[in-house]
Amino acid sequence: MNDPQQMTNIFATFAAIYLIFYLFTAMLFIIPMWFIAKKAGMSPWLSLLCLFPLTGVILLYILAFAEWKVLPIAGLAPYPLPAQPPYPPAPPVA
Repeated sequence: MNDPQQMTNIFATFAAIYLIFYLFTAMLFIIPMWFIAKKAGMSPWLSLLCLFPLTGVILLYILAFAEWKVLPIAGLAPYPLPAQPPYPPAPPVA
């Protein structure tokens, strides 16, 4: 095990496996953060901050405490609501 070439190959293999694992893990966080930032009205490119662990945590705090620039859909439903009778019902007219 004193062969320098063998140690270099082991280190290169370990570095390649670590890089692939790191990129896979980063994508697991970048993709959802991309959509969350877009829905929050912020630039989705902020999700690339998840490439580095500390800046990814900072991004989570920014999203958690920032004012989201999204307008709620007030009074709109995905389908028309049926007309509701007035409550309490009006007495019959004689």
